[in-house]
Amino acid sequence: MDYDTGLGRNPANHQPLTPLLFLERAAAVFPDHLAVVHGALRRDYRSLRERCVRLASALAARGIGRGDTVAALLPNIPEMLECHYGVPMAGGVLNTINTRLDADTISYILSHGEAKAVIVDRELVPVLRAALAISGAAPLVIEVDDPEAPAAARAQTMGGIGYEALLAEGDPAYAWAPPRDEWDAITLNYTSGTTGRPKGVVYHHRGAQLLATGNVLSASMARHPVYLWSLPMFHCNGWCFPWTVTAVAGTHVCLRAVRGAAMWALMAEHGVTHMCGAPVVMATLLDTPAAEQRPLPHQVQFVVAGAPPPEAVLGRMRAAGFAVLHVYGLTECYGPAVVNEWNRAWDALPPPEQARLMARQGVRYQALEALEVRDPVTLEPVPADGVTMGEVMMRGNVVMKGYLKDKAATEAAFAGGWFHTGDLAVKYPDGYVQLKDRSKDIIISGGENISSIEVEEALYRHPAVALAAVVAKPDEKWGEVPCAFVELKSDAAATEAELIAFVREHLAGFKAPKQVIFTELPRTSTGKIQKHILRGQARGD
Repeated sequence: MDYDTGLGRNPANHQPLTPLLFLERAAAVFPDHLAVVHGALRRDYRSLRERCVRLASALAARGIGRGDTVAALLPNIPEMLECHYGVPMAGGVLNTINTRLDADTISYILSHGEAKAVIVDRELVPVLRAALAISGAAPLVIEVDDPEAPAAARAQTMGGIGYEALLAEGDPAYAWAPPRDEWDAITLNYTSGTTGRPKGVVYHHRGAQLLATGNVLSASMARHPVYLWSLPMFHCNGWCFPWTVTAVAGTHVCLRAVRGAAMWALMAEHGVTHMCGAPVVMATLLDTPAAEQRPLPHQVQFVVAGAPPPEAVLGRMRAAGFAVLHVYGLTECYGPAVVNEWNRAWDALPPPEQARLMARQGVRYQALEALEVRDPVTLEPVPADGVTMGEVMMRGNVVMKGYLKDKAATEAAFAGGWFHTGDLAVKYPDGYVQLKDRSKDIIISGGENISSIEVEEALYRHPAVALAAVVAKPDEKWGEVPCAFVELKSDAAATEAELIAFVREHLAGFKAPKQVIFTELPRTSTGKIQKHILRGQARGD
């Protein structure tokens, strides 16, 4: 049977996928539904759409078109949400920049991404001014004066056009055009740059739409969820949740800074149903003084990525009114693309066994076509025995287009038709994947491979340990040995000898750290521990 002749694609039966249409639908179907909360601000979907269209119109009138980069240096405020729609509606590519980066790195990003415009919160004007002084670039500067910002921050300016003044230039009836091709770039995200300069990861409209709807399924989001912005929108475009929440006509509760008391107050006041973040956000919530915590009206779904929550933390989160969902991903796959799909039968298991199962990263998102653990050399799948390590590899529509202006890195990442994550893992008989380490974090001591994650998990079992990171330390006899950096809980104490002995009780002796350094651990703005800094300290750099 010929199912092709006379059955070709045409505008009636084929349109490019894009998450921008989520906003059009929400505004058409639920125009009066609350879309955005920020301090005293309340904005419905009708108003949100109008502002995004005005932004697109104004940018287009100032020369921003298909393939032009517009950078955003903003906290989690309404304007950042609007950029996720308004910039690509003009045909531009949104480059959200980590607000905690130094001026030199921001300068590199702006230059490498060739930003034609920068939308900046006034609190971040000093770092932008320094960055532009380094690069010598002169993009259009658009300043956001956020009423929730500190008064001193609002007084800072570079003399750029005000964001509201720019919107006033826009036409609310502007007929924005969807992408000509779903492969068109929608955003540009830079990696953390822990080894050299950060790489520019390019997302396309198709992947953004698919990952956004994948979040709806994985996070069990019904219509009209209330989402608290505890995850930076600059990080993998907030794991695509600026589009996810709008797809189900939810309410975006903006949060300028992650503070414990503020999160509890917003959750209670607005009936928050979902939030995301690294384990450090959990710690911030749980460590909030009891007097500043608020009773939650219902259970809150907390989507966490990064280190798996220890058993004690899971227990405290449940007691506080949270359900925890563990996900895994990278900048290169639009954020979370693997989920620890929970089996209801596991609810009957003892807490330690539940924590063990929760520690696994899980199975592929519905939006990811393939997830495998393979030998990094032969590309053959490793046995699903929960023991044999290989590299996590992905294939599908939510894998990046590639690295901007870096053909060699792109080809290396996609060698053999798979995206190589650089993460080492095992696969269990039920198909669930569990990370064991980054390839660069494996410690080779006397010819034996030691997983830093395994040693960290043992340290986390000690009641005094709040945070732990294990890296390789050069050793004349063994080549490398484990060195642990530990941050203790504020109300606890432990000695180096005590922690080393504790790890020896749970792991083979050669895996125990040879040194424990008590210190505050360096973290990125998204809560990840910066192991490259610790490796340098262990080497004595």
